[in-house]
Amino acid sequence: MNTFSSPASRPVSIAALGECMLELQGQAFGQLRQNFGGDTLNTAVYLARCGGANLRVRYATALGDDSLSAGLLERWAAEGVQTGLVQRLPGRLPGLYLIELDEGGERRFHYWRGQAAARAYFDTATTALEEQADGLDALYLSGISLAILPQAGRERALALMARMRAAGKLVAFDNNFRPRLWDSLADARYWYQRAFAAASVALITADDHQALHGLADLDTAVAAAQALPVAEIAIKRGALSTRVGLNHVWQDVATEAVPRVIDTTAAGDSFAAGYLSQRLRGATPAAGAAFGNRVAARVIQHPGALIPREAMQDLMG
Repeated sequence: MNTFSSPASRPVSIAALGECMLELQGQAFGQLRQNFGGDTLNTAVYLARCGGANLRVRYATALGDDSLSAGLLERWAAEGVQTGLVQRLPGRLPGLYLIELDEGGERRFHYWRGQAAARAYFDTATTALEEQADGLDALYLSGISLAILPQAGRERALALMARMRAAGKLVAFDNNFRPRLWDSLADARYWYQRAFAAASVALITADDHQALHGLADLDTAVAAAQALPVAEIAIKRGALSTRVGLNHVWQDVATEAVPRVIDTTAAGDSFAAGYLSQRLRGATPAAGAAFGNRVAARVIQHPGALIPREAMQDLMG
């Protein structure tokens, strides 16, 4: 059975919950390129690009009342991401990160995010996301979305997931795992277990699942991911085929070879956008994975989390 029925008479609406930070890319004490990014924000932008007129994408986060935060809002809106779910917190600032790349395009991150405004999104009695959830068709969040929140915020995010899933909406949880954001592996495992229980779609990066659970190898991690109690699962295995399952009926979908990997930043984020943009239109999981792989293959051939629009015009809705 399918996990989501696309409304036929109107565009589909999805909210992504998380954090966007200012991005610096390059070598320390060398030339740096300024941009912005964050896992769920990257997905929101690529969703807006791939979904076109049939998809309404909203981003839920908190920012400050500073000029940098205002600049982020302007840039998101220019990408077609609606900002009505954003909370502005006086005196707070967005986080900052630096990406250093090696010769193979692999990245190393340095973060300055301890006091970032996004951590306080649920500090108010209610949020625009919670108030407007009934009008949404889908919700997307990640392990990083949960990691940056205090415990009370995580509880409210999980309650929102459960509420929307119970209403028949698509609730996608991406397992992006950054160990340094968690107090311990046990703590991370506890919240991930609850998030998977509340989700209708799990987007899994196999090596993140391996690291989270301390598993011996990638095959073991894939097998463990296939056993998750989620109706729809997409498992990304790097250059290997993507394994997708609906009600535990599995298919392998080939990835796309690229002539040269420039930067793997946002590979998983863009896959999620491609996958969900198709599933929200009623495409099969296999078709979603094929398109997600195509989008990710394009993204990793360019530097930075968000590649130029003109580099993916043929993929845009």
